[in-house]
Amino acid sequence: MSENRKIAFICSKGNLDMAYPALIMGWAAMGNGVDVTLFFTFWGMDLINKNRVDHLELAPVGNTSMKMSMMGVKTGNLGIPNIMGVLPGMTAFASKLMRDKIADLQVPPVREFIQMMVDGGAKLYACKMSVDMMDLKKEDFVEGVEDIVTAADFIDMTDGAQIIFI
Repeated sequence: MSENRKIAFICSKGNLDMAYPALIMGWAAMGNGVDVTLFFTFWGMDLINKNRVDHLELAPVGNTSMKMSMMGVKTGNLGIPNIMGVLPGMTAFASKLMRDKIADLQVPPVREFIQMMVDGGAKLYACKMSVDMMDLKKEDFVEGVEDIVTAADFIDMTDGAQIIFI
């Protein structure tokens, strides 16, 4: 009997738009019987931080690929000029548009999605170096984070897995 396929995601970014790739691909993998592990490091810690997970943002400044038309704002063939992103309220505006679009697609908010992943059997780990650097503790994380581990521990525990860095 062969061992289950394994996939591990390294979540390194805490922006709203960067929260979903690992969750969506992980959920799809779980649906196909693949064992899923998520490792949160650097700003990706915001995805599991109880105080940050519900306040993730989509910053339009410096996001040259962002097209507001993808989120229902009619701008013709142009995106919103990058300079507009510095205006007060633009990050909140872009974040709300994305949250609304995600909700319209019946995709759950990040906290709920993470809980679904945990309930489905995904393993969640926080990076020890990032935890230490940010003065966090296990109590700061959403339910379901199994442990705080070193990068070396993560490499050992995901032996044989496909590893995807996001």
